[in-house]
Amino acid sequence: MIVRKGMGRAKSLLALLMALLFSFATYNLVAMIMEHKADGLELSNRKLMRSNSKFHVAVTATDAAYNQWQCRIMYYWYKKVKDMPGSEMGKFTRILHSGWPDQLMDQIPTFVVDPLPDGLDKGYIVLNRPWAFVQWLEKADIQEEYILMAEPDHIFVNPLPNLAYESQPAAYPFFYIKPDQNEKIIRKYYPEEKGPVTNIDPIGNSPVIIKKSLMEEIAPTWVNVSLRMKDDPDTDKAFGWVLEMYAYAVASALHGVKHNLRKDFMLQPPWDLHVEDRFIIHYTYGCDYNMKGVLTYGKIGEWRFDKRSYLMGPPPKNLPLPPPGVPESVVRLVKMVNEATANIPEWDSINRS
Repeated sequence: MIVRKGMGRAKSLLALLMALLFSFATYNLVAMIMEHKADGLELSNRKLMRSNSKFHVAVTATDAAYNQWQCRIMYYWYKKVKDMPGSEMGKFTRILHSGWPDQLMDQIPTFVVDPLPDGLDKGYIVLNRPWAFVQWLEKADIQEEYILMAEPDHIFVNPLPNLAYESQPAAYPFFYIKPDQNEKIIRKYYPEEKGPVTNIDPIGNSPVIIKKSLMEEIAPTWVNVSLRMKDDPDTDKAFGWVLEMYAYAVASALHGVKHNLRKDFMLQPPWDLHVEDRFIIHYTYGCDYNMKGVLTYGKIGEWRFDKRSYLMGPPPKNLPLPPPGVPESVVRLVKMVNEATANIPEWDSINRS
């Protein structure tokens, strides 16, 4: 009897334990399902709150041959990826700030704007970029709710979704934009009452996906800050060729705008070795290698690709591929340039200075 009673108690305890474990597992499963549904509902709601999630691709450019051939390659790849799954690209505009039409008007959708008055850019041609955006935003019929600010030396390597959300734009963080290390200069344009300089994102204006209405507020400030910075010798010396990038970062911070920093927005060969799931190749740096595939940056390599080698006209078709050992990002870049030049009509003649 004692043994049977003990066994009965054990069975009862085991049954109770199993019931508790089952209840706990059921609760966790239900919680996971509810959480998944909530996440999905939140994402759906975020999409619904954006009445038009497509973004307009806008690139500022001059009529120089150097800019023209880059824009042609960029537009070729825009057309290739625009309608791929995952893309939220809308229309495309080359904002031409030379003040008059050029020979690419029939090939690339283009909006002509005026350059800054003579002498105002002090030889720094990029200073025309913010002024070009102000004019385009005021005069053009832009149907999309968002804008991607891009540059001629961008190639779309993967379909690009809208990385922005409402009042928070998306931007790529640049390692060389360091507001916190230039506080003395930054305070000339971003006073202490606005808050710490860490409010300023380490970005330029490109690549940035931003709501059009927000860009309309920031753009005039961006122009003014750019001109003030260029007019100040200390700022001009400190920021040099990235002055206009700092100006956008400061201007957006003056409007209380913080960007969602996305390292996957872009890659920059030769420093970024792999494309992976990134969206844009930015070929601003020269790629120099010996025939063993070793980088010789700062020294002209036995094999090289550098956009600055083609200031007066486009690169030739069928560029030689890099030697074995060169990173995948560089190989992919050259293959994409070669595909574009092989398929763009009149490649060798239409854009030469």
